[in-house]
Amino acid sequence: MAEQGKVIFHGMWASPFARGVKLALNLKGISYEYVEEDLVNKSDLLLKYNPVHKKVPVLVHNGKAIAESLVILEYIDETWKDGPKLLPSDPYKRAQARFWSKFIHEQLFEITFLIFKTDGEVQQKAIDGMHEKLNTLENGMKTLLVQGNLGFENDVGILDAIFYSLFGGYKAHEEVLGIKFIVAEKFPVLFSWLMAIVELDVVKKQAPPHQQLVQGLQRYRNSGLKSSAST
Repeated sequence: MAEQGKVIFHGMWASPFARGVKLALNLKGISYEYVEEDLVNKSDLLLKYNPVHKKVPVLVHNGKAIAESLVILEYIDETWKDGPKLLPSDPYKRAQARFWSKFIHEQLFEITFLIFKTDGEVQQKAIDGMHEKLNTLENGMKTLLVQGNLGFENDVGILDAIFYSLFGGYKAHEEVLGIKFIVAEKFPVLFSWLMAIVELDVVKKQAPPHQQLVQGLQRYRNSGLKSSAST
């Protein structure tokens, strides 16, 4: 693939949002410089490139910064056209990919974070809400599967990247929380989809070590529980 300028990717190893962008960069075969950010002590460059949210991921292409994972994924697909397509060329399939990517990004991420940061009644309510949303996603993906649209035109696309970014660390989630979110009996389509993604070589190569992810999630949970207790 011909190189199209300098690419710098600001991420954080445990960030699910950064995980999906990293997968897209690797799928496209894009050469990039990686900058690991400390989200407790954020770099001046991160604050400069993402002054609104002050978070990762941030992609800097030829000195121009792009923030927000969904925006970055579409930018990657539109800029590096000679690599595998992340979004389908068919307008309906593209609309479906965007719709369900947004659903996962806006609803499932938020409720997952809440489950990690709480316990007791509040956590149980969030878990119930997660099951409802997963059921909605299961039915949506089942419809796409029947239509032949799940997977779209490639083995991996933008919807797969977003789904993987949240649930790719499912084993660590289970170890920290003692909860299995996506089980074959309740969500057969989502379970099969997840198993197919995590077995891809490109995914295996970039996955953080399991124990490191467990420790990171445990720290995140402990911090969230401590904050909840002090309010």
